[in-house]
Amino acid sequence: MRKILISLFITLVFFSGSVNPLNLFNPVFAQQKPIPPYAKWGVFALKKTKEKYPNAQVIDFLHTGRKSSTHTSTETFKLWLKDSSKEFGVFINIEFNNDTGRVNKVTFKETSK
Repeated sequence: MRKILISLFITLVFFSGSVNPLNLFNPVFAQQKPIPPYAKWGVFALKKTKEKYPNAQVIDFLHTGRKSSTHTSTETFKLWLKDSSKEFGVFINIEFNNDTGRVNKVTFKETSK
């Protein structure tokens, strides 16, 4: 009986160095998502929308795409707004120079869908 206990003790000591009981739990780590390339234009779209519709609250925000050409690109967003009397959507197109990043044109189009 004594030999069995000694064998168990030696085995336990031998394996305890290679197995860390704290590693048995799988910790979860938060991962940062990369900033999307359209983020700068999304902030710009929100700012311009608040200027155009100062009494409306932005309820939802969606980047709907980018169209690029040789010299300019257009970022398109859809925002859903709510004011005191109604809810409505607004498509915003931001056309800018690819080299300088300078805004050429901003257009708004309201939608009920």
